[in-house]
Amino acid sequence: MLAQILTAVVALIHLYILWLEMTQWTAPRGRKVFGTTETFAQASKVLAANQGLYNGFLAAALIWALIAGLHGAGWQMAVYGLACVIVAGLYGAATVSRRILFVQAVPAGLALAALLAGL
Repeated sequence: MLAQILTAVVALIHLYILWLEMTQWTAPRGRKVFGTTETFAQASKVLAANQGLYNGFLAAALIWALIAGLHGAGWQMAVYGLACVIVAGLYGAATVSRRILFVQAVPAGLALAALLAGL
């Protein structure tokens, strides 16, 4: 049950990131969250939308796993999706902002630990 809750939280985080990157990148809210200027946001909005799409794919994998159930193929999809989120979070923390570690990698790591522990 804990693994389901934490996996759902990670999926929701990535749906939120999708929304921010695809629809709010140039808006004041998106610029505030990502710490960008209006000029940079306008120049990079297509790249941000692409990033948002990838975050949507991560969320989709986790939602698929939750729908399938966290056993069998659903368990495998959850492990894959959470591992991808952890890797993306570690890379983002190393190259963009340490905050990404706590927003993405830590929640996914907790979810993966709960999944592997059968919680």
